[in-house]
Amino acid sequence: MRFGRRHRYEDLIERQLALFLDENAGLVRAVEEALAAYNRAPSDEAEERYEKFLDLAETGRDALGEIRDTYRRTLDPVETDVYEAEFNRLVRRRLPRFALEIEG
Repeated sequence: MRFGRRHRYEDLIERQLALFLDENAGLVRAVEEALAAYNRAPSDEAEERYEKFLDLAETGRDALGEIRDTYRRTLDPVETDVYEAEFNRLVRRRLPRFALEIEG
């Protein structure tokens, strides 16, 4: 149990994710709509709808990866793994549609 203790980079990453959400609100909405369309699709359309969802989710993952990697390059090498793990953890928690396979 953490008892209110925050991870070292949590505040920074929360701000980075808030900015991502602000700048990519349309993409986030499109991902949710694409997933809903897939879930409602008849079987003969499901594969195509799921591919659209995956393409949109990949776009978001790429954007998040760019945010993470850009900041990571400014860190001391010892800190990069800590920051990356915390970034990925928060993406999985706050933006699970984009955290399927966020790459490092």
